[in-house]
Amino acid sequence: MRIALYQPDIPQNTGTILRLCACLAVEAHIIEPAGFPVSDRHFRRAGMDYLDQVRIVRHESWAAFARWRTESGLRLVLFSTKAARPYLDHAYGADDILLFGRESAGVPDEVAATADARLVIPIAPGMRSLNVAVSVAMALGEALRQTGGGATSVAARTATESKA
Repeated sequence: MRIALYQPDIPQNTGTILRLCACLAVEAHIIEPAGFPVSDRHFRRAGMDYLDQVRIVRHESWAAFARWRTESGLRLVLFSTKAARPYLDHAYGADDILLFGRESAGVPDEVAATADARLVIPIAPGMRSLNVAVSVAMALGEALRQTGGGATSVAARTATESKA
């Protein structure tokens, strides 16, 4: 399982998401340009010392990310307020990339068109959207529950390997 952030523009959210990825042993991809430098104090504060514990892959552009994904043969699952299919009705795969757009604008239509699945987290009528870090946590939690992945499986594999 992988998380991808399309041109994130709020450093605190990105730091929080990377901390989540570190804690759950999930690789994170940042599709540039980000709206802040990685030296931003809000980014570092939200990620705390967990930023050294997460594998972060940076892609210089959407085109570079799309090339990498195609070459890797991975499925892209986009989360969007414009999607119709609820995220709980989707069957996740262990090699999925869960893609989340910019806090201020989501993803462009041409990016959305490349997704293998487009999912929404349903919210109450009249509400615009959830915070992206909350959305990532909800989506990742469900995807890992379905696939049996994440930190629990890493801990179980490590324990099994150390007994051998």
